[in-house]
Amino acid sequence: MTNDTERSDLEQPSLSFTAAAAEKLSEVIGGHPNPVAGLRLQIIGRQRSEFQHILSLVEEGAQIEDDIVVDTTDGIRVYVERRNVRYLDRVEIHYENKGPSRSGLEFTNPNPLWFDEKEEAIQRIFDEEINPAIAAHGGVVNLLGVEGDTAYVEFGGGCQGCGMVAVTLKQGVEVAVKEQVPGIERIVDSTDHQSGENPYYKPSKK
Repeated sequence: MTNDTERSDLEQPSLSFTAAAAEKLSEVIGGHPNPVAGLRLQIIGRQRSEFQHILSLVEEGAQIEDDIVVDTTDGIRVYVERRNVRYLDRVEIHYENKGPSRSGLEFTNPNPLWFDEKEEAIQRIFDEEINPAIAAHGGVVNLLGVEGDTAYVEFGGGCQGCGMVAVTLKQGVEVAVKEQVPGIERIVDSTDHQSGENPYYKPSKK
């Protein structure tokens, strides 16, 4: 397996579409009412030992500056979120018509769920200790990644927008991770709490 440093430095991931997927997505792009810059590929979670991917339209002018741009051989431009670039390399996107209410997109991802032992250890703590404890309130926390001594996490469900999330972060997540995973000094909450059902964090006025 390619070593972790090489995966972290990957600047141009390889992506591919099946013929059916390329045809369907080109149709969707062409039928969109506004000019489309391309598609954006992200990882939004890991459940049941599988990645959860999302592929979305990116209108002209709405590109994320930090994304990595991949021009595929199918003529489709894809914006890949940088923080997960090593986990999105060599992804193949399939399409099967499953009816009007389902997207039909499927993803084949050959990468391990985690390249880094610290990331794997932190997510195990979440799965075995933290998430069962906050599940009673409909909450969940997932690891986004580790950079140096900092772990980036995201809350979902009942924790998104909850006023008590800071307590959960400091007294639950941070304590457990620091005790069990050497080298982690900070836990950063990257959740968009504004879009939660009970938003607690408000955008600053400009």
